[in-house]
Amino acid sequence: MRERLHKLVHSSQWEFWIVVIIVINAITLGLETSTTVMNAVGPVLHVVDKVILAIFVAELLLRIVADGRSFFKGAWNIFDFIIVAIALVPASGPFTVLRALRILRVLRLISVVPSLRRVIGGLMAALPGMGSIVVLMILVFYVFSVMATKLYGVTFPEWFGTIPESLYTLFQIMTLESWSMGIVRPVMEVHPWSWLFFMPFILCTAFTVLNLFIGIMVSAMQEEHEHTADEDRKAIQTETEHILTEVRALRQEVAALKDHLKAT
Repeated sequence: MRERLHKLVHSSQWEFWIVVIIVINAITLGLETSTTVMNAVGPVLHVVDKVILAIFVAELLLRIVADGRSFFKGAWNIFDFIIVAIALVPASGPFTVLRALRILRVLRLISVVPSLRRVIGGLMAALPGMGSIVVLMILVFYVFSVMATKLYGVTFPEWFGTIPESLYTLFQIMTLESWSMGIVRPVMEVHPWSWLFFMPFILCTAFTVLNLFIGIMVSAMQEEHEHTADEDRKAIQTETEHILTEVRALRQEVAALKDHLKAT
């Protein structure tokens, strides 16, 4: 019975319908933000939301029964458990703010869809390398913010009056959002040689450090893909060896049967 339940909750058909329910839940939660829709079919949406939550709870309980204690050894299983547990918290009284957290149920798509799991796995694998780049970027920002505050803090105090203001302004410049006409050109009207400060900063951050982020993430995702491919190949090899073992055993039985028939 437990084996059948395990096969059911881990089958592709089961996962397909869970994905469908998650998508429907995402749509209903979005519709609940519309006053017009709520005035028209608000009670219906609330009923659908409760039914979907009941389905999620039942599905989670079935998986716990099917997997036993091993259920809580999987990171994605714990993730699903937390998401459903948050959805069960009463969204009334002091917990009214938790109503907004119901949309977190949509994140269950990550644990259900294998391709999304691989992407998240790649991002997690990239965190150590990204940490080093974050430290480098903090150093670059700090150095340039101190320089900007000393150079332009007097003439442009709204942008470079303090180090926090300089950090925010430099962050805007790094994102290339209105950096030229909005900030750099007005500064250059007062300080004509200020481009010697801003151009190296943009080259160091927008074109170098951010590309390092992308490179590390791509590399990590590639490693995650190769790891998944290796696991798939090992699974296929194990299954092939199992089939070959059964074929050899079957041949031996056939040969033994032939010898028995000849002897009789």
